[in-house]
Amino acid sequence: MVSKRRLSKSEDKETLTEDASNARKQPLSKKTKKSHTYEDEENDNAFVKLLKTSGIILKTGESQNQLAVDQIVFQKKLFQTLRKHPSYPKIIEEFVSGLESYIEDQDTFRNCLLSCERLQDEEASLGTSYSKSLIKLLLGIDILQPAIIKTLFEKLPEFLFESVNSDGINMPQLIISQLKWLDRVVDGKDLTTKIMQLISIAPVYLQHDFITSLPEILGDSQHADVGKELSDLLTENTSLTVPILDVLSSLRLDPQVLSKVRRLVMGKLSSVKLDDLPVIIKFILQSITATDALEVISELRERLDLQHCILPSRFQASQSKLKSKGRTSSSGNQENSDEDCVFLLFDVIKSAVRYEKTISEAWIKAIEHIAPESEHKAFDLVMLLIIYSTNTQTKKYIERVLRNKIQSGCFQEQLLQGTFGVHYLVLKDICPSILSLAQNLLHSLDQSIILFGSLLYKYVFKFFDTYCQQEVIAALVTHVCSGNEAEVDIALDVLLELVVLNLSAMRLNAVFVKGILDYLDKMSPRQIRKLFYILSTLAFSKQHEGSSHIQDDMHLVVRKQLSSTIFKYKLIGIIGAVTMAGIMATDRSRSSSLTQGKADLSNEQYTQVTSLLQLVHSCSKQSPQASVLYYDEFANMIQGAKLAPKALEWVGQTIFNDFQDAFVVDLCAVPKGDYPFPVKALYGLEEYNNHDGIAINLLPLLFSQDFAEDEGRMTSQESDHKLVSPLCLAPYFRLLRLCVERQHNGNLEEIDGLLDCPLLLTDLEPGERLESMSVKELSFMCSLIYLTLNWFREVVNAFCQQTSPEMKGKVLARLKHIVELQRILEKYLAVTPDCSSPLATFDLETLDVTPHASTAVSAKIKKQGITGGRKRKAGGSKTSSHDTLSKEDDSECNSTLSNRGQLEKEFKGKEEKTVSLQNYHFLFRELDMEVFCILHCGLVTKFILDTEMHTESKGSQNIGLSHLQQRSSQEIAHCIVQLLTPMCNHLENIHNYFQCLAAENQDIVVDGPGMQVQEYCLMSSCYQRLLQIFHGLFAWSGFFQPENQNLLYSALEVLTNRLKPREPDQPLEEMLSQSFHYLQNFHRSIPSFQSALYLIRLLMVILAKSTAPTQNKGKIASLARHFLCRVWPSGEKEKSSIPNDQLHDLLSIYLEHTDSVLKAIEEIAGVGVPELIKSSKHASSSTFPTLTRHTFVIFFHVMMAELEKTVKGLQAGTASDSQQIHEEKLLYWNMAVRDFSILINLIKVFDSRPVLHVCLKYGRLFVEVFLKQCMPLLDFSFRKHREDVLSLLETFQLNTRLLHHLCGHSKIHQDMKLTKHVPLLKKTLELLVCRVKAMLILNNCREAFWLGNLKNRDLQGEEIISQNSQESSADDSENDASSQVSKSKAAGDGEEDEASDGEKEQDSDENDDDSD
Repeated sequence: MVSKRRLSKSEDKETLTEDASNARKQPLSKKTKKSHTYEDEENDNAFVKLLKTSGIILKTGESQNQLAVDQIVFQKKLFQTLRKHPSYPKIIEEFVSGLESYIEDQDTFRNCLLSCERLQDEEASLGTSYSKSLIKLLLGIDILQPAIIKTLFEKLPEFLFESVNSDGINMPQLIISQLKWLDRVVDGKDLTTKIMQLISIAPVYLQHDFITSLPEILGDSQHADVGKELSDLLTENTSLTVPILDVLSSLRLDPQVLSKVRRLVMGKLSSVKLDDLPVIIKFILQSITATDALEVISELRERLDLQHCILPSRFQASQSKLKSKGRTSSSGNQENSDEDCVFLLFDVIKSAVRYEKTISEAWIKAIEHIAPESEHKAFDLVMLLIIYSTNTQTKKYIERVLRNKIQSGCFQEQLLQGTFGVHYLVLKDICPSILSLAQNLLHSLDQSIILFGSLLYKYVFKFFDTYCQQEVIAALVTHVCSGNEAEVDIALDVLLELVVLNLSAMRLNAVFVKGILDYLDKMSPRQIRKLFYILSTLAFSKQHEGSSHIQDDMHLVVRKQLSSTIFKYKLIGIIGAVTMAGIMATDRSRSSSLTQGKADLSNEQYTQVTSLLQLVHSCSKQSPQASVLYYDEFANMIQGAKLAPKALEWVGQTIFNDFQDAFVVDLCAVPKGDYPFPVKALYGLEEYNNHDGIAINLLPLLFSQDFAEDEGRMTSQESDHKLVSPLCLAPYFRLLRLCVERQHNGNLEEIDGLLDCPLLLTDLEPGERLESMSVKELSFMCSLIYLTLNWFREVVNAFCQQTSPEMKGKVLARLKHIVELQRILEKYLAVTPDCSSPLATFDLETLDVTPHASTAVSAKIKKQGITGGRKRKAGGSKTSSHDTLSKEDDSECNSTLSNRGQLEKEFKGKEEKTVSLQNYHFLFRELDMEVFCILHCGLVTKFILDTEMHTESKGSQNIGLSHLQQRSSQEIAHCIVQLLTPMCNHLENIHNYFQCLAAENQDIVVDGPGMQVQEYCLMSSCYQRLLQIFHGLFAWSGFFQPENQNLLYSALEVLTNRLKPREPDQPLEEMLSQSFHYLQNFHRSIPSFQSALYLIRLLMVILAKSTAPTQNKGKIASLARHFLCRVWPSGEKEKSSIPNDQLHDLLSIYLEHTDSVLKAIEEIAGVGVPELIKSSKHASSSTFPTLTRHTFVIFFHVMMAELEKTVKGLQAGTASDSQQIHEEKLLYWNMAVRDFSILINLIKVFDSRPVLHVCLKYGRLFVEVFLKQCMPLLDFSFRKHREDVLSLLETFQLNTRLLHHLCGHSKIHQDMKLTKHVPLLKKTLELLVCRVKAMLILNNCREAFWLGNLKNRDLQGEEIISQNSQESSADDSENDASSQVSKSKAAGDGEEDEASDGEKEQDSDENDDDSD
């Protein structure tokens, strides 16, 4: 049948081809027109006669054929006339022959194809509102239809290659239109054959029309045949892809046919034109079924790359503008056309995901399942945003996917920027949904997610129109006013970026930002500073008519707050006024420099700035705290902004004179007074005689403030002229030196006398008088030392960058003085820890701290992790956790750390009590980042190590770190990279120190004399700090950003050059490998477990940046094992020198990186633990010295967790896998069950509550994994590996029975923490028994299964006797993970038979989620 059909098709095709060829050869001009007398000549023609009888009057020329009766009546009359005709059915042939003769004339034929004219008297008759053509009416008569269709298809080739008539009528299209929407097709198969033959020979433009007309011509019964024909045509002629797919999506076809076509189209997707994409994507999406949705969508997103379809001008604007200057119109039209196609494409996708839940869910899953190492496309992000906007049910799901992708680093700023840059027109339509998503992301606690939400706001503002910009500002203002610290921080940061990004657009929305002034009460000083900077920039950066109202409001707020007597509000006024003054003084100079005018302020601006600053000074001078804040704010403003010369000159002269008058005295004129301590000029670096030189007047000032006021000696007249508070000394000096730096380009010769001048103090070393001093005297001495320390700290800040060797020596001397003073201060604080000492800075966070409540502070700091050393509060930084690490590791030097205090206690005992100054870090002035350039001096002396490296950490709070917070994470990372070389020098020197110790004494024990022990521990602490700094730097998330790649190269280059001479243009992989090797070499000298963990983490961070990490992965595992097998020194009073959390981390790292987790677990549990059991009570395992009875629970927890995680990652086998794969997986599960058995049986020896809790929790999870992933393997492995399967189940049965006993133990002890795991565990064990039975039935081995009752027993196997033991045993029997055979459950109710059959079978599985 098939061959005959194809033969007839080819023959017909040849006929049609010949007709078409002949038609082309015969010109139109030679076709003779029939005259209008045709009717007269052919009077007896049956065709004309029958039509007249039925109600149609034929016309020639331009006149339409006339219909005298209703269309239905005509068809009925003609049908009856033909049927009743005496010569029927011959009359049909005569009628059709007459029609053929009649339509030989082209005009007449065209007339028959056009609609008939209705006579006036018939218009009111029933029927349609339009008239059909004569041919259409004849096609509606069944007995005529086949012949008429044959005639039309014979006639049609004449017109295939003719041009369109002057009247615009296309004859082939007109002929085909007669076949559309017929009430009935008599011979659909024949019609299908004819039209497909016609399509094969028609010109391309007609092929499109014919194909798209198919659904309107053919009936449902022909859809299958047409579908096959069209799919074949698609493979032959790709130019017809669009019309064919358009038709196929409208036909009712077999899914297999659609799937075949879809695969064909998908293969060509990457090469199709953008114009064709909408139709192709529509077909693909409409052909998706629930079973293949995920597979199809995954392939579609991989093959569809819109960025290559859209003109480069969309996302490379600058290049496009340069290149398209000469062809603006053509490229513009092409771009508009592309945009229209993209719009149409996304409309198709939107419709699909909106109305087809299967497609939307599959698309989300396809994106979710992309591996983190794979490259994500802008299209992925666009699709998530589109589905988020169209489908409310999936919003939570999409948010979860987005969060996971952001946290794993898959969605970075570069991808987001590209997405908006390419698809901004599509995304603009869903702007409200994007803003809603951004709002939800900003509510997160994860810094990376918050940052992504802020970027959404930023790019919506950048790429969208004015309305969307207004919505962005309104949303950000809402965040600022929410009161949530993290939201306020990030929203202000975004507003600040938008001011820089598009100042003119921000000015239009300034009124919204101004409303935040009503919410200043809840803001921190840093947030207030940002807000005033934003508003000042909008109001003062350019003289603008619309900004005058903002200026007025800001002046009102500032003056109101400055006049307040409450310090909290005065603080707002000071910050606001100084910020305003900074903007007012800098903008003029910047704008004028662009116009090459005078880079200075006008008289009016100068007056405004100076009057504002004088107002702040006058309002703050009555309060030392307000003055300190004013000086610090002023100094930060001068440091961060370039003031106009006129303003800077006024500021510098005023400050210089005031400082000299307030704090500097001549040595020959030391103030005389009744002081409680003798006044001496101490800590001078130059030899002065009594009549020469200057000194800082500190003790007299402090005395006049404390003692004199308390004793009421200050009269009202004296109070009017009272001296400046000594609290202002350090901040005032900071302001002074920054002014001098600005005026003289960093040269401080004008004030270099302050570096070496002495201070008026008294003997600070307490000696024997410490116990006899009164509380007031002790407090006075503590305050004096604090002020002296802060003075030296600011002096070091000021002069640390001076290049003169003499200056460097003096700075180092001042550092030595700082260390000495800190040691003395510790002694005083040990006696009076609650003394009230002056704060170093006065912001709101500082005021919330109670410095004299040392116990509370210590507890608070310990709780927040300061002893762990590194983390800050979640909301305390605008940077990510890695950014925070960098800032913490390399900024604020906190005097001496707690380790030093512990050393004093440990080695000097009760002879001399000290405390840790770390709890008092907020009382010290902040050291600048520039101070660390002292590390370049290369002196590894004890006091420098102590001050510079040992203390390079800061607290977990943001107290006293305002200078640091004003720097970006990029600036801080850059500073640290500059310090890498000296830090490597110090690291290598310390490494050599410990190497020498190890050479002298193979077993390093901290048992030498006090000084040696202290030196050892100090060097060890320095080692740890340096490794922390390195880890914090290389773990910084900013290295993933393209703009910071050069910084990463610079850092790696420093490490690489330590091994071998510099080689230019080394690839990144090579540098990472050499850096890894360099750092790995330090493992031989690691002195403490904490340092070992930081070294491992540092190596992991380096490894994570490599694209081929597997080669060094084993080295990390080997190193971790080396540290676990090493004996670490510990103090006499300490249980263990290894913190539990750090041991947990190191053991987890070892098991995660080792080649075989199961072998590693077996080694620890099978070798290390038995050694521990055999050893004495306080001893440890000889193989793993870190494994003691105290740390066993840590080892047990990690091993159980990693075992469960490992087997969970093993995919369940399938029956189609090869025999070798089945055997490998069976062997793997045998090892896993053996490890599980070893671990479970350890609870008989170590039965503490934490161990049992771990066993219950992870035991259930392991059984669940066994059920899910091992049982399918056993199903099809049972027959070929019967003995292996039985052995596996037998071993596992013993383990599950022990879990059953553990459930009984938990119940009998009524331990709530343990019993909450029992129900889920019992349920899992029941499932196991049922699953084993199912496996046996599947393998026709049902008779091997029997079920008995288990007795409730404790961990030692003793029976638990209870009132309902018999009843409960029936329930518990299912929990026994043994495959115990039961002929019937009822028969086994009264029995207590344990399975003794050799074919006991049991299985288990694991659950992905922890129910704990």
